[in-house]
Amino acid sequence: MHADEAMKGPAPGCEQALRKGLGSVRAMTTEEIRPATAADVPAVKAVTDAAYTPYIERIGVVPVPMTADHAANVAAGKVFVTGDPVLGLVVIEAHEDHLFLDSIAVHPDAHGTGVGRRLLYFVDARARALGLPEVRLYTNALMWENQKIYPKYGYELVERRAVGPYDRFHYRKRLT
Repeated sequence: MHADEAMKGPAPGCEQALRKGLGSVRAMTTEEIRPATAADVPAVKAVTDAAYTPYIERIGVVPVPMTADHAANVAAGKVFVTGDPVLGLVVIEAHEDHLFLDSIAVHPDAHGTGVGRRLLYFVDARARALGLPEVRLYTNALMWENQKIYPKYGYELVERRAVGPYDRFHYRKRLT
């Protein structure tokens, strides 16, 4: 999957909950996944930046999600968020024959709490609800963590393709 300024510390409004301990973060992840609103745009940017900033040095370029027009994506109904405050999000786009998972981002403070797993399940459910037979995504070849995660959730590698400075692995998941 492809992915400004780096965020330092937890997502806005998350600090108090984090001071209470990881259990509070876990409790926040039980929130429903909902369409993002205009009020969520700053949190969408903050979570995206926090999730993707660590990859800048490794891949040598700013990950694409960090340069996205978050307000336009939210206005177009492409962004879904979870948590209060927002701890995770997906950016998806329906095509005639598939749902494209443009970006998934989980704030580092919420890693290991199931937020990413719930978001991936949501994407599958959304594709099914739209009557689409598969989900597609791509990830940078140097984001090797993703190459371990996606197959665990039923994604198969389709191809590797370089576009400009981005060397990407393309995946798909056929839904049954």
